[in-house]
Amino acid sequence: MPARPLIYFPDPRLRARAEPVLVFDEALRELALDIRDTLDAAQAVGLTAPHIGRPLRLVVLRLEPGAPHHVYVNPEIVWASPERAAGTEGSVLMPGVAETVERARAVRIRYRDLAGAEREDEAEGFRAACLQHEIDQLDGIFWLERLSRLRRERALKRYAKLRRDARPEAP
Repeated sequence: MPARPLIYFPDPRLRARAEPVLVFDEALRELALDIRDTLDAAQAVGLTAPHIGRPLRLVVLRLEPGAPHHVYVNPEIVWASPERAAGTEGSVLMPGVAETVERARAVRIRYRDLAGAEREDEAEGFRAACLQHEIDQLDGIFWLERLSRLRRERALKRYAKLRRDARPEAP
């Protein structure tokens, strides 16, 4: 399947809540393959359908190169540990910017697979942070919103500077 173009921050579609998947068919499997191929092309850890302009609750994760891809349809967090863990986060939708984000150390999620079967899974550490990050995105919460106002403003200034510096000079 082809890699699709990504939607970059600050596109307003990234702040919209994704719709639940209701039909588990070949079109959904093809969309998951497109997200997988886009994730691989972008060398990302996780991508959602909204990242490629489809407002559906679909996540693909691959925690490291060569590892298997995991697909989550309509994922939701059903439990989060009270213990917190800090980790560096960023997004391929906002290249060049990363910050420390604090999240639950462990989570339990409920989701459906591509055939529509309901599943539950537990994750901790990096995998738990990735799932929380992508589920936030499905809820229209961009990772920057997990930062203090000061750290968010600094990250936005860095991103604006990176974008300015990336533009070609006018002749």
